[in-house]
Amino acid sequence: MSSRPDATTRRAGGRHGGPWRAVGTVVVVLLAMMGSGLIGAALKTTDSPRPPQPVAGTSAASPNASAEADLNGAQRVPSGLPRATPTSISIPRIGVQANIMTLGTNPDGTVQVPPLDQALLAGWYEPGPSPGEPGNSVIVGHVDSAAIGPAVFFSLGALQPGDTVSVARADGRTATFRVDSVASYPKDAFPTDQVYGPSDRPGLRVITCGGQFDEATGDYPDNVIVFASLTP
Repeated sequence: MSSRPDATTRRAGGRHGGPWRAVGTVVVVLLAMMGSGLIGAALKTTDSPRPPQPVAGTSAASPNASAEADLNGAQRVPSGLPRATPTSISIPRIGVQANIMTLGTNPDGTVQVPPLDQALLAGWYEPGPSPGEPGNSVIVGHVDSAAIGPAVFFSLGALQPGDTVSVARADGRTATFRVDSVASYPKDAFPTDQVYGPSDRPGLRVITCGGQFDEATGDYPDNVIVFASLTP
């Protein structure tokens, strides 16, 4: 990747950091982050608020496991919605109400993320399923920005199983998801299959950065990931 800072190629989450790379239909974290662009690193102060982290015991053991039983005791799994562009995301527990921009990949294969000067926006990875379609839809966003402080998903790690995430769609429908689990993963152990792997159920993955901000690297060491399933 270029050593020149480019806000459209930074990893979703931190104010600095490297990109994600698309490989076929699967996206993996790019481990080598040479010259990842540390714009604003010197602006971080020691008294900056720290984003909440997932509570122990909320790790993702079985994503896409959500289903409800009908009156006869049989498992009722949502069949999913047709494809439609998401327009906004609402997460009541943490006070998120944000517009969603559409993201793709850059010419070098890295995944776009919202520019840091629009860190209050979330971004939908358009090559994947849309929210409500069968499969795992992915929405990413920054945890903070040196310019504005806490960003759209600053409090993502405070979510708990059972919380809801609603995504409004361009077709006028709203896809509501129930949180199955919330987990933090080191960036060099990103759970690619659980996030981007195929699934016959409509799921949602909401991702940002987490852990203790590293002053030396100008980055966060972890990813906070919310695993959620469409409610029947």
